[in-house]
Amino acid sequence: MVRYVYDFHEGGRDMADLLGGKGANLAEMTRLGLPVPPGFIVTTEACRAYLATGAEPEGLSREVSRHLSALEESAGRRLGRADDPLLVSVRSGARFSMPGMMETVLDIGLNDDSVPGLAGVSGDERFAWDSYRRLVQMFGSTVMGVDAALFEDALAVLKDERGVPDDVHLDAGDLARLVETYKELIRRETGESFPQSPAEQLQRAILAVFESWNGERARLYRRREHIPDDLGTAVTVQRMVFGNLGHDSGSGVAFTRDPATGRPGLYGDYLPDAQGEDVVAGIRNTVPLAELERLDPRSYRRLRDHMGTLERHYRDLCDIEFTIERGTLWMLQTRVGKRTAEAAFTLATELADEGLITSREGLARVSGDGLARLMFPRFDTSATGDPLAHGIPASPGAAVGAAVFDSAEAVRRAAAGEKVVLVRQETTPDDLPGMVAAQAVLTSRGGKTSHAAVVARGMGKVCVCGAEELTVDVGRRRFTTRDGTVVEEGAVVSVDGSAGAVYSGAAPLVDSEVMRYLETGETSGGVVASVARVLKEADGVRRLEVRANADTPEDAARARRFGAQGIGLCRTEHMFLGERRKLVEDMILAPDDAARDRALDALLPLQRRDFAGILEAMDGLPVTIRLLDPPLHEFLPDRTDLAVRVAAAGARGERPDPHDAELLDAVNRMHEENPMLGLRGVRLGLVVPGLVAMQVRAVAEAVVERTVAGGSPLAEIMVPLVGAVEELRLARAEVERVLAEVSEASGVPVTCPVGTMIELPRAALTAGRIAEEAEFFSFGTNDLTQTTWGFSRDDVEAEFFSAYLDKGVFPVSPFETLDREGVGRLIGIAVAEGRTARPGLKIGVCGEHGGDPDSVRFFHDAGLDYVSCSPFRVPVARLEAGRAVSAGAGGSDSR
Repeated sequence: MVRYVYDFHEGGRDMADLLGGKGANLAEMTRLGLPVPPGFIVTTEACRAYLATGAEPEGLSREVSRHLSALEESAGRRLGRADDPLLVSVRSGARFSMPGMMETVLDIGLNDDSVPGLAGVSGDERFAWDSYRRLVQMFGSTVMGVDAALFEDALAVLKDERGVPDDVHLDAGDLARLVETYKELIRRETGESFPQSPAEQLQRAILAVFESWNGERARLYRRREHIPDDLGTAVTVQRMVFGNLGHDSGSGVAFTRDPATGRPGLYGDYLPDAQGEDVVAGIRNTVPLAELERLDPRSYRRLRDHMGTLERHYRDLCDIEFTIERGTLWMLQTRVGKRTAEAAFTLATELADEGLITSREGLARVSGDGLARLMFPRFDTSATGDPLAHGIPASPGAAVGAAVFDSAEAVRRAAAGEKVVLVRQETTPDDLPGMVAAQAVLTSRGGKTSHAAVVARGMGKVCVCGAEELTVDVGRRRFTTRDGTVVEEGAVVSVDGSAGAVYSGAAPLVDSEVMRYLETGETSGGVVASVARVLKEADGVRRLEVRANADTPEDAARARRFGAQGIGLCRTEHMFLGERRKLVEDMILAPDDAARDRALDALLPLQRRDFAGILEAMDGLPVTIRLLDPPLHEFLPDRTDLAVRVAAAGARGERPDPHDAELLDAVNRMHEENPMLGLRGVRLGLVVPGLVAMQVRAVAEAVVERTVAGGSPLAEIMVPLVGAVEELRLARAEVERVLAEVSEASGVPVTCPVGTMIELPRAALTAGRIAEEAEFFSFGTNDLTQTTWGFSRDDVEAEFFSAYLDKGVFPVSPFETLDREGVGRLIGIAVAEGRTARPGLKIGVCGEHGGDPDSVRFFHDAGLDYVSCSPFRVPVARLEAGRAVSAGAGGSDSR
């Protein structure tokens, strides 16, 4: 029979798939002997079974009852007993951390009969009624589906009546009235009463947590973080401990190091006389964790010792939740903490220096996405002027956008292409869509461990919290600064998440220190030194070469500075734009071979000069030059514009411009319904006389020029869009003929490997035959994705991709991260068959996926020799190629 429930002492952190991250870590802390309130865990298997059938799994209630009885026996109290009730919490806990995305219900077991008993044993009537109102509020919204705003509105009305700023100033009588208001609200909204049976409360709370796995905000968060939908959540049931029992009690969240910078020390927030949800909700401003040393030195010392134990045990930054109940410290949760990109790189090197991890493990703990964020520009603080306000720098970076004051408006404006900053007093899980849409999050309340801070850090969003100098008026959609400046919705603000500052208008930007290092090689200490060390480690272990996609000498030189080991894609069509477009027009409109040859002869020296410059910039490194790929009509004016000009002239009774008429005739003659699948690539070279010869001659003569100048040019010629070996055989014969002519004429031997792009499914499926004529393969994964899926990227991304992502057809766009099941399988077939036919065949990828972190790891596993990407993604690809080797080195998963 399937087992669905485990006590804390039966689990460990290696059981996170079954017990969820929260449950597994509670079990681990229990094993370590730390003070953890006892409890048990309902497994992710139970959740998946419930979601699949809509019914509680058989035997689950019996298991829960058995473990609850054991918990009651250890506590010496029974759930819901009138004179001395045991109360429990019910919390979600998936394999990966999803802060605030699912549900929690506290104080399960309270009812009308047991509130007096809780007041008696605690000696605090107000505490008892505060606990009861929290239960009714959480249970009503989470389990019974009542709009949470209705409870908040009722609380706001009561505070206004009593003239108090927050709920801490409400007395026991006030809270008793509030409980009755809440219960009546539930009856009105649901038609049923708040359940008085503790057993019913527990059962319904567990099932509600299961159901929250498929709640809107949980699904949105999983899509954003690429967390699979089929994992399910575990549920932890744990004896309640209370931080709201007076001045000697409180709750907090702590980090063993600064999650924003990675610097050593104890960081976090503490809130006296409060429960944990008060801390993360940000509804009351916390005090720094260091203040606990003054308020409760004994608990502070114990917490510090426990944090040291956990960091050494997990060998990583730990995120800890704790409660102090009348001077007794309880550890409620730990996990490997979410951290910013800066902190991740700093920790990777500092923990290695301290001997807690190896350099290889440090490499596994950073990411290419994080490195990309560190390459973003930052604000030029010398030109920003005085800030509107300061707050807590919760998640670093620089962001500019229009201030908006609710999630829906942020989503609406962002969908229209506007950059926005979400401004709130504090955020709640319901604000997640707006946080995803916004460039930055700004709150007037909360600290580094508030909901806004934790979620923003996890998503890599800029965030400033606790900007107390701002009065945020959501109703009037504006905020006011301490000096009276009013900022209305739509006004542009700049948020500096590194300094915790907010500026009016769009602040000027400067390159990041990391970008300067990549450009110059100069390190300035701090995170730059950490980035340099981690990249060096990656370069030392990676098997994949990293090349760049570059079409100009300037791009080639930049790519080389960024560590590129060659050029994997030089798009020759980019050399036909601008003033040269006229020469292409002449070639297309040529009435005979002689006219076409003249146009090609005019293009030849221009192409040769471009290739010589690129080969010089990449001297000694391979440069793969792709022959012309797009349809020729793309080099002609727009068909509609031409037709309008010709028609307008006719309507005026004028004779149309002869050149316009000639161009229109050519465009009409060459028009294709689907140019992506038309006359392009190798087909152009086989149909348009002289085009391939001109391009190859330009390459060969550039090689001769660089060789005579003492260089070491390594040009490679790539034939695009091959679908049959016969196409490549014909094109290769033309290439070799021209190379031989140039060699003979110059007296300089010119040997350029000839290969092809694999960008059609047929090419992948017949790769063995194609390899007989190809000296290298390079996967054009953009077109391979389009032709495999039957998608026209330009058309479908705007039309239905968002719906496909929402419906889970794919978790991420296949144009961003490679589709492993379809496109990836074709790549695997092509690699295997190509190398069987030609052992040692050089194989790379030059599509945009070459710089995508997840895709780079796939290419490593598939046995490719190199990836090629844009120059600015070269450092990311270098890092991810190293991480692919280090994937099994034991790096912590802080997702």
